[in-house]
Amino acid sequence: MKKEDHTPYNITSISELHQLLQIPKPDHPLVSFVNMRDISCQFDNNLKSVIYNFYTISIKRGFKGKMRYGQNYYDFDEGVMTFMGPGQVISTEVPMDSSVSGSMLVIHPDFIQNYALAKKIKEYGYFSYAVNEALHLSEKEETMITGIMQNIEQEYLSSIDAFSQDVMVSHIELLLNYCNRFYNRQFITRKNANNTLLTKLELLLSEYFESDKVEKLGLPTVAYISEQLNVTPNYLSDMLRSLTGQSTQHHIHNKIIEKAKELLTTTTLSVSETAYKLGFEYPQSFNKLFKSKTDLSPLEFRNSFN
Repeated sequence: MKKEDHTPYNITSISELHQLLQIPKPDHPLVSFVNMRDISCQFDNNLKSVIYNFYTISIKRGFKGKMRYGQNYYDFDEGVMTFMGPGQVISTEVPMDSSVSGSMLVIHPDFIQNYALAKKIKEYGYFSYAVNEALHLSEKEETMITGIMQNIEQEYLSSIDAFSQDVMVSHIELLLNYCNRFYNRQFITRKNANNTLLTKLELLLSEYFESDKVEKLGLPTVAYISEQLNVTPNYLSDMLRSLTGQSTQHHIHNKIIEKAKELLTTTTLSVSETAYKLGFEYPQSFNKLFKSKTDLSPLEFRNSFN
């Protein structure tokens, strides 16, 4: 029996995306504005998943299928926005009778290469969000976002001149700044759910240092913690900053110091032995971290209790 190929299909250009969606060629090779109602077909069923080599910003309505983003699913409600960055693996399952409306802005990285946005866009964590992290808009917010998207579409459809790219990049940057504001609002409105996540984080770190994971895996990493909590590293750090003002790495360091203080005051382990027990490969790294957090060396801290 022939093995099913699960290798994602790599869509290298915007023109190729248009061809797969069976819509007219884009007016510009590096940027496109797609009306969802113009899409009369889905990808070939043999394409279980695809990789876009560009940014996509979408507003979807009436979406009744499922979209798998990496290893997780987006959730969809009325007026939800999704953001995908280059290199992301996307899988979509949509019923044949599904009617989807909305719009999708597609931006190749080369389109913004000579602008400050090329660097700034990488700082927007929502391009790597997953699970229940799609952006939900109020009616007022959706009206504002739709207006900016329409301005981008109008410029896209206009005759190209020396200012076209500058104007479009300005509109795109404005759009992303508003989305950044709305995501921050979403962190606040979902505070109860995020507080539950914060509780899970603290429990996870406590269990990590109480088990044999430190000996087997070494110090816990942000990637490991976020994977255990089923969220992306960017989302976890952004959420924690909105609640506590500290990143995931800070929370890990705080737990290390808490555990270190316990070992230094309740055991006879040397400073080096304490460092190894906490997962440090080199005692010097432990000493440096401890002093940066407490203004005392581990030995000075221990002596202060004797």
